[in-house]
Amino acid sequence: MTEMHRWIAALALASPLIPATAQQVPDRVGQLRDAALDDQVAYAITEGLTTEIGPRLAGTEAEERARAWALRRLTAMGFSNVRNEPFPLKTWVRGEETAEILAPFPQPLRLTALGNSGATPARGIEGEVVYFASYDALLAAPDGSLKGKIAFVSHAMTRTQDGSQYGTYGVVRRAGPGVAAKKGAAAILIRSIGTDSHRNPHAGGTNFPEGVTAIPAAALSIPDAEQLERVIERGQPVRLKLTLTPRAIGTRQSGNVIAEVPGSDPAAGIVLVACHLDSWDLATGAFDDAAGCGIVTAAAKRIMDAGQPRRTIRILWAGAEEVGIFGGRAYFEKHKAERHVAAAESDFGADRVWRVDTSFAPAAKPVVDRLKAALLPLGIAAGSAPATGGADVSAVIAAGTPGIDLQQDGTRYFDLHHTPDDTLDKIDRVQMQQNVAAWTAMLAVVADAPEEIGMRNAAN
Repeated sequence: MTEMHRWIAALALASPLIPATAQQVPDRVGQLRDAALDDQVAYAITEGLTTEIGPRLAGTEAEERARAWALRRLTAMGFSNVRNEPFPLKTWVRGEETAEILAPFPQPLRLTALGNSGATPARGIEGEVVYFASYDALLAAPDGSLKGKIAFVSHAMTRTQDGSQYGTYGVVRRAGPGVAAKKGAAAILIRSIGTDSHRNPHAGGTNFPEGVTAIPAAALSIPDAEQLERVIERGQPVRLKLTLTPRAIGTRQSGNVIAEVPGSDPAAGIVLVACHLDSWDLATGAFDDAAGCGIVTAAAKRIMDAGQPRRTIRILWAGAEEVGIFGGRAYFEKHKAERHVAAAESDFGADRVWRVDTSFAPAAKPVVDRLKAALLPLGIAAGSAPATGGADVSAVIAAGTPGIDLQQDGTRYFDLHHTPDDTLDKIDRVQMQQNVAAWTAMLAVVADAPEEIGMRNAAN
């Protein structure tokens, strides 16, 4: 008996605590769920993608190889309608990236360029550092006050189970460089948007408003950011040399890889399950997001192998998510006329699912009740927040499709996110199997539900 099986058995013994709706879960759903606790497919996909392809920066030859790999793998697994749906992508690649404090205490710093960063000359630039404790402090700086200076912006992100602080503090990376550029800065450094204590900088994209010239922009590892703060606190002017030589290489091709489990009733609609195939280039992207592709695909295969579902299950391995959700947008534009009845994405690592949120119309409450009951034995609680579905299905959900969030434990996610540490050894195989069991139960309930599942606003 595995650790997870013992957990389920213990919950079963506590049956008075399980709501009566648990009795509504069909035996078939419970059997599929429990069998998935021994799944080996999700890990095999994650291991194969990270080992045979490695880093997969959007628009590069590596992402192209990843699409070819995915097409072969999904076809060999027996899925139907396996295909690549290409789209053009303006592609950015990194170059040399170094930084050093010149005065008052000379020493090197560890950092990485942010996606879409501008470049310094090959010889680098030198400048005085101006410190801001937060994004709001940067916003308050007078226009023109940073001319010729190197801005340095910090923040106070900490660990949370739901990862909610990423939305709050991520603005430092997403918008901070554009603000600094408008105020005249020659370059900007930020404290990495993460929660670890290693000298691993966190990559990630940034954006410059239209009409604003991109400036060199980089993230310091958290220990290096804290070191720079201590140097600044000594009260002496701080000069720094920065060399970043990324470049835009023009329009290349990205693409979405799609596979299906055809349903017996095409009119019943599509259940869309997604992940993203690309990764940042500092590591092999095991947590973000090879694991997600392994999880959703393993669950869909279990449903396929158990017999034809009522609704079509469509698997989307989206391209170019990290650099701007381009794959998710391309998918929506191509498929928005099709009838999607539910959408969900796995893109938050591989640690255990602890909560489920949905955004179904009230008329679909029996389906939601069965879903919650099927997940309860896995230790998954019912949440009350409306599901957002994940980046690559956000456009589909914004158009009215019901969403399902199988919320993963994000306590350690931002230790690894976008860093050189996002590697296969960080995958906990037992927790990954619990994910597959949750996704299998979800698909077994939703794809086979006899009730009609309409758009969220159809019941109003």
